[in-house]
Amino acid sequence: MSPMKKPTDTPLSDRRFAASEWQQWPYRVMAQSFLDQQQWWQEATTGIKGLSSHQTQLLSFSVRQVLDMFSPSNFLWSNPEAQHVTVKTGGANLLQGLRNRREDALRLLSGGPVPGTENFRPDHEVAITPGKVVFRNHLMELIQYTPQTATVFAAPVLIVPSWILKFYILDLSPGNSMVRHLVEQGHTVFIVSWKNPDASDRDVGMDTYLKSGVMGAIDAVCDIMPKRKIQAVGYCLGGTLLAMAAAYMARRHDDRLSSLTLLASELDFTEPGELGLFIDDAQLALLDQTMSRKGYLDGKQMAGAFALLNSRDLVWSRMEREYLLGKRQKVNDLAAWNADATRMPYRQHSEYLHRLYLNNDLAAGRCLVDGIPISLADIRLPVFALGTLRDTVSPWQSVYKVHQLMHTEITFCLTSGGHNAGIVNPPGPDASHSYQVALHGQEDCHTDPSAWIQTAPNHEGSWWPAWEGWLQAGAGKRLKPPAMGGAGHKVLEDAPGRYVLMP
Repeated sequence: MSPMKKPTDTPLSDRRFAASEWQQWPYRVMAQSFLDQQQWWQEATTGIKGLSSHQTQLLSFSVRQVLDMFSPSNFLWSNPEAQHVTVKTGGANLLQGLRNRREDALRLLSGGPVPGTENFRPDHEVAITPGKVVFRNHLMELIQYTPQTATVFAAPVLIVPSWILKFYILDLSPGNSMVRHLVEQGHTVFIVSWKNPDASDRDVGMDTYLKSGVMGAIDAVCDIMPKRKIQAVGYCLGGTLLAMAAAYMARRHDDRLSSLTLLASELDFTEPGELGLFIDDAQLALLDQTMSRKGYLDGKQMAGAFALLNSRDLVWSRMEREYLLGKRQKVNDLAAWNADATRMPYRQHSEYLHRLYLNNDLAAGRCLVDGIPISLADIRLPVFALGTLRDTVSPWQSVYKVHQLMHTEITFCLTSGGHNAGIVNPPGPDASHSYQVALHGQEDCHTDPSAWIQTAPNHEGSWWPAWEGWLQAGAGKRLKPPAMGGAGHKVLEDAPGRYVLMP
């Protein structure tokens, strides 16, 4: 255990102490002392003999939660920025902070929506890229987007989002819509919109999501656009499920896919990041009991776990801003989507937590489909895999393990941002974004993540154009746009459909 470091004259690197007021005595000393304490405790809770890795991580996480709670930025008496604003406004910030606190308390008691989310409604302000629902079953709707160019690439793009979120994170307001961006570049885009399950779906399992969900969507796209191979895209757990489907198809010699894109998708769950702190035998037994009673897991419980993982920014910094400084953070389209929580069916969620997170069956080759194990090593498609630098849900080092699981050509991209904001990263004037990208050939030797990040070329701006260029390389020639629906898949209604609007 190393001794506590003495305060230094280096700039305070923590964003909580970024305001100029923190550079003045005695507040700089207080902030530096807190950061030194935090570093000391991090070292003190690392590498403790007799504790498993999971126990050590849980201890370190718990200590950090307590320390973040008592940060000097959280209290008026020790926060010079809040004191300055209080003097400047005559205390109006504190009065507004009390109003904000009261509004939040009433909203929590009533279960009402986050203020501002009413400005970003699906089918009004977000999820408005023109399209049609061309297929529906008990689990998902398939949306085909209307072409916006005179000709389109031959290969359609099928997007599979995670079942624990609503699809329109990829079709937010027009300037932030990945779907719109792809359609405007000449791609024919389909997307899966998962049903928000309820108690009647308690016995829907992983196999159903694989076969009725991903495989059902692939069948429909191939019916609508016959003899065209699909460029398949999966986001988060949608990518995990899509990789399972690709391995299942490889085992059956089904060659209807031409490429695979995995966005912030883990395939090996041995190091799932801090989300793994909530997953062990005891906690899953308790969670199974909770889900068994309801038939599903409420999305608000999952949202609470995600907030706890990033409590410094999502809880304490928010409280400082809204209760001490009296400033409400403006809700944008991404924040409004994040508040639109979904549920997860009991059986499926339990199977995914036990089989993937706890037992790591997919990476180990123990994941069964039709009673036979599938192997990711059977996948021979070109792969584009994306990690995000500040991801607490799918750490990029875990996403990078795709190199050890698939013996194929892999283009790996690492972008700035987190699990959601790193994905919603459109081209534009914002110069704060950057990404690294490098190709790993099928015969190349393995490069570990720490070496990769030191050597991969760095680029400013959005990663979308680099990925879209990769898609174009395998998209075939440009042809006349296909009909909407057809081949037994008549148009059912306009996008975004009914499932995404289910409360």
